[in-house]
Amino acid sequence: MATSANPTRDDFAAMLNEQLGGVADDGFEGRVVKGTITAIENDKAVIDVGLKSEGRVPLREFARGEDGHGLKVGDEVEVYVDRVENADGEAMLSRDRARREAAWDKLENEFGEGKRVEGVIFGRVKGGFTVDLDGAVAFLPGSQVDIRPVRDVTPLMDVPQPFQILKMDRRRGNIVVSRRAVLEETRAEQRSELIDKLSEGQVIDGVVKNITDYGAFVDLGGIDGLLHVTDMSYKRVNHPNEVIAIGDTVTVQIIRINQDTQRISLGMKQLESDPWEGAAVKYPVGAKLTGTVTNITEYGAFVELEPGIEGLVHVSEMSWTKKNVHPGKIVSTSQEVEVMVLEVDSDKRRISLGLKQAQQNPWEGFAERHPVGSTVEGEVKNATEFGLFIGLDGDVDGMVHMSDIAWGISGEDALALHRKGEMVQAVVLDVDVDKERISLGMKQLERGAPAAGGTPTGGSSLRRGETVTVTVLEVRDGGLEVQAGDDGATGFIKRSDLGRDRDEQRPDRFQVGQKLDAMVTGFDRSKKPNFSVKARQLAEEKEAVEQYGSSDSGASLGDILGEALKGR
Repeated sequence: MATSANPTRDDFAAMLNEQLGGVADDGFEGRVVKGTITAIENDKAVIDVGLKSEGRVPLREFARGEDGHGLKVGDEVEVYVDRVENADGEAMLSRDRARREAAWDKLENEFGEGKRVEGVIFGRVKGGFTVDLDGAVAFLPGSQVDIRPVRDVTPLMDVPQPFQILKMDRRRGNIVVSRRAVLEETRAEQRSELIDKLSEGQVIDGVVKNITDYGAFVDLGGIDGLLHVTDMSYKRVNHPNEVIAIGDTVTVQIIRINQDTQRISLGMKQLESDPWEGAAVKYPVGAKLTGTVTNITEYGAFVELEPGIEGLVHVSEMSWTKKNVHPGKIVSTSQEVEVMVLEVDSDKRRISLGLKQAQQNPWEGFAERHPVGSTVEGEVKNATEFGLFIGLDGDVDGMVHMSDIAWGISGEDALALHRKGEMVQAVVLDVDVDKERISLGMKQLERGAPAAGGTPTGGSSLRRGETVTVTVLEVRDGGLEVQAGDDGATGFIKRSDLGRDRDEQRPDRFQVGQKLDAMVTGFDRSKKPNFSVKARQLAEEKEAVEQYGSSDSGASLGDILGEALKGR
């Protein structure tokens, strides 16, 4: 039986509980409490936390880097009570667990307030890295290390730096942090501060940081601006690396600042004088100039007249004779060419140029060298259903219509007489410079053919108003192809000229070889005679009236014609 002189073990426990405020030993487990170091034995510190027995904590749990633990007897420290008593009757204490619990309490408060926390990257794990947040271990995903992918993280390890907590679960012991979020936030703050110091129109120096196909990014001292390729120079720039290189220090002007997106547009050419000022005066319409071909497209070629000023030669203005040909087959890049100014639009910065206008019109040149009636020679380039195309000097073509190939035969038969590649001679019948057409005749070179001036060259002489006997060579729906005499010029009698009456105007009344009288009414462009039976009839009627009297004498028109015929 216990007495006050001889207390039992339970009496000591009750007194201890009373000393600790009536808290049972079990109430200590899982809590962080304060204790006093009573001794330091070898590599452990003996700590009294007011339990039945003291606990031992390894000194390494108190160590901080190279400074050691720095503990001495009597120091007060915080430890975590894992168990009140182990098998040896000692309290199981942990400084690391105490620090971790304290860290979690602090991190939860900072996470709730959205504050940054400081930590150290100390290890690698699958998908990222481990971070020590003053005792609590967090996970740093690989994508959250930096704004841009980082190949080597070694320089970032074991260095205290700020992190942003993205997610934390104390029950599961999970914390996810981001270094990238801190960098982006810091960068945004820096950009805002820098942009506030910049203004549109300001001239500033920067360093070329990166080059793309469309421009270059220039570092303006913590913030990047885009220098577009079109703003690098007034002259044509095919690629930015023709003008600048990474690492170059360049002087640029701030063209535009977008406060919403915080994007800055830069320009270099704005610091140069504009070559387009006074361009209309320097390049008047009709002026002939020399330039260099800088670019070739399907629709034309660009010619540089001076640095910063280019004009377009449209494909339709490149050659007098080469139609529907790619410009690259007429000119080449870097070639020096002579052009003529066709139009200037200073507002739109456009100049229309002509390449062919700076050269002589080949049809004008041909007309000067070969007047109508002259004889030319050329190669048959092509045969069509209506005639022959002859290649002539000056890189132009002339056409011989099928009716002007030969006398005495049909046009189809005449076409069959010649083949592609054959050299032939012809007479120039007409040159139309505006329509770019040259009409030629081959049969006009034959004996007996009418000359280009209108006077027949054969043994017989045909004159307008003369009545001759002709022989039918061909019967057509539109009339008769006839020949004057036996070996004279061939001509045509239209259907309406076969007689005065409608019944007489049927070509099927006539046969090949049949002879009839007709009047020469004129000559066509190739000096080929036109005949008319109707004109002959009217002329004879008029002559009879004049010879035998008018119808006022009482004689009928039939009587007058009868008398005229008897006289003949």
